Amino acid sequence: MTSRSFVPKGAASFRVAYDGPPRDVYFLLLPKLTLLAFTSALEPLRVANQVAGRELYRWYVMTGDGGPVTCSCGVNISPDSGLTDVPRGAMAFVCAGIEPTETTSPRIIRWIRRQHTFGARLGGICTGAFALAEAGLLDNRRFTLHWENQPAFVERFFGLEPTGALYENDRGLITCGGGSAATDLMLDLIETHHGPDLATIVADMCLHFRSNLQQTKQKSAYSFALGSRNPHLIAAMRLMSETLETPLEMTMLAGQLGISRRQLERLFAAHVGTTPAQFYIDLRISRAHALLNETDLSVAEIAAATGFNSASQMATRFRKRFGMSPRAYRKSWSAPTAV
Repeated sequence: MTSRSFVPKGAASFRVAYDGPPRDVYFLLLPKLTLLAFTSALEPLRVANQVAGRELYRWYVMTGDGGPVTCSCGVNISPDSGLTDVPRGAMAFVCAGIEPTETTSPRIIRWIRRQHTFGARLGGICTGAFALAEAGLLDNRRFTLHWENQPAFVERFFGLEPTGALYENDRGLITCGGGSAATDLMLDLIETHHGPDLATIVADMCLHFRSNLQQTKQKSAYSFALGSRNPHLIAAMRLMSETLETPLEMTMLAGQLGISRRQLERLFAAHVGTTPAQFYIDLRISRAHALLNETDLSVAEIAAATGFNSASQMATRFRKRFGMSPRAYRKSWSAPTAV
């Protein structure tokens, strides 16, 4: 691995009562990883060393072939090495991003299994859970990944259900949803290793407000847009999200909420600006869009998974939303890009 200093200079300082060796953390970067998630995991370790003025952590970056890897945003990262065995007891995180099923390889899966066999603590950042699932590490474990990728994950790995939490640490199997959730995860580990005071200082240095709750749920985009705390509206959206494969008729949905259909329609008109039926369809088309991107399911299978009676019915709705058919959309991703 590359020889370098892991203790940068800084103005803030904090005395840490720890006399043990530094903890080693390895990051395996897969192509198209999310840069935000990776740096959100790495920087708290750097800040912890900086404020402590000593090596509490050391970190190393690997790629599958030892060459530079390109993030989803186009930034290239040069690793310290290719795949190598990590010390027993070290932590190793698989960092992934978009198209997680296409950016791993049998060699990487074998590497994950080998590290697990020889005692490494393994984890997944953002969509790293896909690789961990392929390696068979998620059976009977709590785990999570980014909310956008959870529908595709559930379709691919039958019987494995992510929790939707910001992060999970289940008997040494560590996962997070990516983004700033990676910072929450690392702050939790820092607190476990060196106490809450150091974790608080690191959070302040990162200008990060901790959730303090491991089980805090990730928020999807539409929930941020809500201008209402109305429990019936929130419950309606939750129920719709849970029944995309077998959509409920509006009167039945309203009845399960204990309100009338007219009340349900008024709530959506006042706070969302659309009808509940249209919102429901938009959710199903968004799920179809995700499955087209991140699975190899056929268009007919995706139509069935999103509650449409036929592939043509889904295609009509999809074309209205995205301006092309599902098949044309999928083909556009595989077509070569002109330079």
